[in-house]
Amino acid sequence: MLVRSLVDDQESVNVSTSIDDQGMVVEVTVNPDETGKVIGRQGRIIKAIRTLARASADYSVEVEVLG
Repeated sequence: MLVRSLVDDQESVNVSTSIDDQGMVVEVTVNPDETGKVIGRQGRIIKAIRTLARASADYSVEVEVLG
C-alpha cells in the first residue's frame, strides 16, 4: 500500500515475500522508470519503509526494491 501510493503506475507494483533462516525477505518490484520514487533522495523513502517493516514484525525483515 505504501509503495503503490508513491508510484504513478500502481498496476506495475508487485510485492512478494519469502522466509528463510535469517527472517523474512520482502521483494518490491516496480516499473524501472519509477524505482527512484520508491528509493527517494539519498534513500530516505526506502529507509523509512524498512524501518516500518522492521518495527511491525517480531523477527528480522529485509526489504529489497527490484526495478
